Amino acid sequence: MRQRGERYWAWADPALHCRTHDETLDDGTTIDVQVRLSSAGSTQMFIGVYATSGMHIFEEICDCRPGESMTRALAWGVGRARRVATEAALHKGIDEK
Repeated sequence: MRQRGERYWAWADPALHCRTHDETLDDGTTIDVQVRLSSAGSTQMFIGVYATSGMHIFEEICDCRPGESMTRALAWGVGRARRVATEAALHKGIDEK
């Protein structure tokens, strides 16, 4: 089970519809990318990267992606989440040596 950080809870708003991409990477790390339209019509995004234990490694809120569709923002966010997860895995490997 994911242990959400403060950024997620600051971003969460059940009244707004969002699109979500959840993925489990080869090492068990999970990514969670969510995009939504704010009440003002701007595209907003949440990016979360979680360890196999569920502990959050990285959470980021992008409050405004002007002129970008939800689909395009979601694709960009998934790429960013994968890069962050890869970097975290590399640092973990270095730290363990």
